[in-house]
Amino acid sequence: MCLIMSSDGAGRTMKNTRIESEKETLRIMISLYCRGQRHGEPLCAHCRDLLDYAAKRLEACRYGNAKPACSKCTAHCYKPVMRENIRKVMRYSGPRMIIHFPLRALKHLFGT
Repeated sequence: MCLIMSSDGAGRTMKNTRIESEKETLRIMISLYCRGQRHGEPLCAHCRDLLDYAAKRLEACRYGNAKPACSKCTAHCYKPVMRENIRKVMRYSGPRMIIHFPLRALKHLFGT
């Protein structure tokens, strides 16, 4: 669950619930992929690196809470290799999300 913290004027900003939700969706999708490809449990090193990379990119997103879906974004912030890796994960995990996490899949699909 994401908490919202107000800005206190000391350089701290509001916790971005959209970004936190996206990170959780990524965690779920990468976990489904890693388990399905029999890489390891809970995550192999390759999948852990991909999750860490994607989380850092989300944290640095210039759009913040107004962030569009990455596939619809005009500013692609992933390196080409990592972008292809995340595409593989999404192609594999997307259909499986409907079965295992239907509400999150629908939220992700419709960007809400």
